[in-house]
Amino acid sequence: MNQDLLRELKKITAEEQALLNGQKQINPSIYNLEHSMTIDNKKLLEHGKLLQIRPHTRFVHFPKHNHNYVEMIYMCSGSTRHIINGAEVLLGTGELLFLSQTATQEIYPAGYDDIAVNFIILPEFFGQPLDMIGTEDNMLRTFIIECLKTGSQNVNYLHFKVADILPIQNLVENLIWTLHNKQPNKRSSNQVTMGLLFLQLMNYIDKAEIGQENYEQELLLTVFRYIEEHYSDGELSELAGELGYDLYWLSRVIKRHTGKNYKDLLQDKRLNQAAYLLQNTSLSVTDIGLNVGYHNFSYFYKIFKARFGMSPRCYRLTREPESR
Repeated sequence: MNQDLLRELKKITAEEQALLNGQKQINPSIYNLEHSMTIDNKKLLEHGKLLQIRPHTRFVHFPKHNHNYVEMIYMCSGSTRHIINGAEVLLGTGELLFLSQTATQEIYPAGYDDIAVNFIILPEFFGQPLDMIGTEDNMLRTFIIECLKTGSQNVNYLHFKVADILPIQNLVENLIWTLHNKQPNKRSSNQVTMGLLFLQLMNYIDKAEIGQENYEQELLLTVFRYIEEHYSDGELSELAGELGYDLYWLSRVIKRHTGKNYKDLLQDKRLNQAAYLLQNTSLSVTDIGLNVGYHNFSYFYKIFKARFGMSPRCYRLTREPESR
């Protein structure tokens, strides 16, 4: 991280100074925790804002609490120890932690060099980033959609160990710099930056971890990883064999959590990949069909047209390459 920005974030706040002067616990009035265990976004967000950051308060134990907003935590330096829905999470330098509105969190005291930034995010902020992600089934997209719901969420948190991924580090630092320096009229650019961040994270879904108490969610993440890597020829029976699970039980787990069966998820990935190749390469339509796993061209033509409302050739003609 930029050293000038890190020095700014390291500065002792008034809240932290009170703790260093002998205050033994957090001031509950700052977070609306006097009579509730829910930290209120109205206490932390300026009126009309959908997104704001604040450095994580060091030197104190944060008791068990939840939030009425989505929280993203980025570890600038050092580490912090969290207990989330009973599972321990150690957040290291350069790592990201997403918490849904149903996550219950407890945080152990951080030291002077343990610098974390908390992003306070209202669900409506995710509109544009969600549009940028598109419709492809993916664990990260599922998490964001779940965060937008008012009911209970299946995914409480995602922990991304992405310290070595430079594009992700640059995007997060850009967000922090813009928000810390209170750049005016930046909502749209911040939403685009967040969307780009999500797109990058989707490329590194293998670096995401979910708490062990969410066993089936961890299993579902494995299924998505398998589809990403083997969409042209991946069979659920092969994956079930690799994992040592009964095929029909695994199929039911996928259906229960996604509303789709494995074949539907595989076809979604194949068609989205075909659309990408049509838009960004000069491969023939037949070669693209073969590349994504369809050896029957008539069938590929039929399902592509059913999904996109036009033939593969028409799709290519009506779409500009993403690089332009």
